[in-house]
Amino acid sequence: MSTTSNPDESARDDTETTDSRDRLVTWALAVAQLVSWGSVYYSFSLLVVPMEQAMGWSRTAMNAALSVGLLVSGVAAYPIGRWIDHGFGRRVMALGSIIAAAMLLLWADAQSLTVLFVVWIGLGVSMAATFYDPVFAVVTHRYPRSFRTKITLITLVAGFASTVFIPLTQFLVGAVGWRTSLVVLAALNVFICLPVHVAAIRSSRLDAEARPTSAEVKQTNDAATQRALRSPVFWALAVCFTAYYATFAALTFHLVPLMVERGISNAVLVTTMALIGPAQVAARAIWFMFGRGVHISTVGIVIVTLFPVSTLILIGAGHSAALLWLFALCYGAANGMMTILRGTIVQDLMWTEGYGAVSGMLSFPSNVAKGVAPIAAASIWSFTHGYVAVEWTVFLVSILSAIAFFAAIRFSRHATVRAA
Repeated sequence: MSTTSNPDESARDDTETTDSRDRLVTWALAVAQLVSWGSVYYSFSLLVVPMEQAMGWSRTAMNAALSVGLLVSGVAAYPIGRWIDHGFGRRVMALGSIIAAAMLLLWADAQSLTVLFVVWIGLGVSMAATFYDPVFAVVTHRYPRSFRTKITLITLVAGFASTVFIPLTQFLVGAVGWRTSLVVLAALNVFICLPVHVAAIRSSRLDAEARPTSAEVKQTNDAATQRALRSPVFWALAVCFTAYYATFAALTFHLVPLMVERGISNAVLVTTMALIGPAQVAARAIWFMFGRGVHISTVGIVIVTLFPVSTLILIGAGHSAALLWLFALCYGAANGMMTILRGTIVQDLMWTEGYGAVSGMLSFPSNVAKGVAPIAAASIWSFTHGYVAVEWTVFLVSILSAIAFFAAIRFSRHATVRAA
């Protein structure tokens, strides 16, 4: 008695296997993001005081090293994005994890501030190769029909980076000291991030037969990049994201001293700060569960409106614990969703070709703003002898971010109409 296989059942089995593998890949990349962010970015603030006590380095100088790293990350974002566009995402992100581990080990052995600056130059390259932008580009190119859902899941998991790594790093510093803590963080990059980036990201060789020649890919991506520079949508998004990240960085680094100056009790202050992280994750979770049917532009309008609203709440909160906590929830939710918006709006309002390079160009001014904004806010505070002017400056710049986003939507609609 002979049996014949049902072609429909075989196709369904292949689809289920592919879907299962894709989910596993997405979760693996999400965990790698959590470790990359947690071990490199969120560990810094917990190491400043121990380094200051052990080495006598000033906090200003150490934070300057971090700022240099952010600037390097911005400069490196464009070439790294182009390499990912050309099919080298696996190599880029794997090498980024290796560089991160090497720099953390060098940091663990640092005996001078010069070495710390060298470390953060290297970590700047690593951040450009392993943080959100490169993984967003990899996912966009590999999953052109489902990248939004996958990017949302990745940011949802990575949103726990501070929740996991701040207490972990604090425990390690207390138990084994700051130098050995850095060795442990380096090991996590080697044994978690590196294998994920090697195994989960498809090699460019595997796509060689299915994709155009490298010369054609390069020509298409370069054309898309040049087209972006001529697009008012690109420039509106650049203003939006640069203004947003400037305000966010300024407020994030000055929020504690702002509340101290206002005379907020320690209990209210700690609770306010503690609410921001969960609000970020909760907003991403809500988007992941319920926002798939909502147009990304609509969600973006909510986000760019919510941030200035949160700033107004902060300005008018005074000593009210309830209003400060409401501010923290709105502020955290806006930032949590902004990460997803940043990873998906370019494809929606513009195009997916050359996404890595276009995203890299958008990252440069944003990263510069992240590095400069805290210093600018400190200068405003010093000149005016108070945080009131800083708060209103943050509000006005956040309004600029919202206006630029509305402009990007309008420009995109006009371009669609002309194309039709």
